[in-house]
Amino acid sequence: MTAACRPRLPWGLGLAGLIPFLALAGASWLAPLAWQFIAIPAFLYYSAVILSFLGGVQWGVAMSLEPDDSDGFRARMALSMAPSLIAWPALLLHPVTGAWVLVAGFLLIRLQECGKASRELLPDWYQSLRTLLTVVVMACHGLVIWRLAGG
Repeated sequence: MTAACRPRLPWGLGLAGLIPFLALAGASWLAPLAWQFIAIPAFLYYSAVILSFLGGVQWGVAMSLEPDDSDGFRARMALSMAPSLIAWPALLLHPVTGAWVLVAGFLLIRLQECGKASRELLPDWYQSLRTLLTVVVMACHGLVIWRLAGG
């Protein structure tokens, strides 16, 4: 992939957005126990915020790239609300259950982004970036879930 196909700013921001995931997942294992009690909820809160943000991306795609009288517009606008409606209740659940709900939310939004309608509207660089980010986010969730399960 050439530099022209991979805009530096969104890639840099996307990768920077992984820092809290990586740091907090690591802290859930490596920090002193008292800090782990802070790191794990902070991880879940950050995850919920980012999942909600991905819904906002879909709202923006619908407003700017879908004709507002189309089925695609209506479907994408409705879908844009789903991440927030998954993320917020996940924070009210037991941390293990909430982490799994967040995992499901990230996977669902990624599956939607990989669908034909999204592939036609979103640039290739976005697809590559989102795949990488989703893989890392899933790995971090796995580490936190493992820690919560007594790992």
